[in-house]
Amino acid sequence: MNPTIYGLVFAGALFLGMLLLLETGRRIAIRRLDQDPEGAREGLSVVEGAVFSLLGLLIAFTFSGAATRFEGRRHLIVEEANDIGTAYLRIHLLPASAQPALRELFRQYLDSRLGMYRKLPDVAAAKAELERSLKFQGEIWSNAVEACRGSGSQPAHMLLLPALNAMFDITTTRTEATKNHPPSIIFAMIGVLSLAASLLAGYGMAGGKLRSWVHIVGFAAATALTVYVIVDIEYPRFGLIRVDDADRVLLDLRESMK
Repeated sequence: MNPTIYGLVFAGALFLGMLLLLETGRRIAIRRLDQDPEGAREGLSVVEGAVFSLLGLLIAFTFSGAATRFEGRRHLIVEEANDIGTAYLRIHLLPASAQPALRELFRQYLDSRLGMYRKLPDVAAAKAELERSLKFQGEIWSNAVEACRGSGSQPAHMLLLPALNAMFDITTTRTEATKNHPPSIIFAMIGVLSLAASLLAGYGMAGGKLRSWVHIVGFAAATALTVYVIVDIEYPRFGLIRVDDADRVLLDLRESMK
């Protein structure tokens, strides 16, 4: 299933759970106030402050990490475009007879790299396209090595082959970057702390005779929406917040290869 669908389900369940515990906390407080009006709120401020502070810190650090990884993925797209562009330009170091075939392989390779990310969120199709890209890497490397040997040119060996290595390495780096996410326990902790904070907040709101639906719904909705946005940022090829616009550098590079 699309990870952002999981995020939406999690956020929706969190919203409903927080509403339930806000009401539960309020009812517990009303019963406690009837039994012990003087001591019902004794010492609660310390506990509430600790729980809300911990929840706020956890959400802040998780959001910050997601935003950092999002920008890192955009940077890797630009880096891959630079690496492919550099290697493509260094084909000029090879004999003229060897250049056309290698340039065509580069075009097919870049098409495959673009196609891999276009096929998401179909993970199976994306993996198949990745395998195709790796095959192109092998063909490019074999042709380049053979052409370098045939040319007898030292600059070709020293400049083209390292550029190809960098072009291949960034593929692995980008693939692993797509798997880099916080452990599931982090989101579980956010869920548990959000529910605990809701229980305490509901307890603290029992002083009034009427419920403040603005505060109740607003608190639950703000927390659930923040959690969903964090998940959406973590998977920028699946949801609403995307890195697709950064692919334009690869598309521009592909246009320059015609």
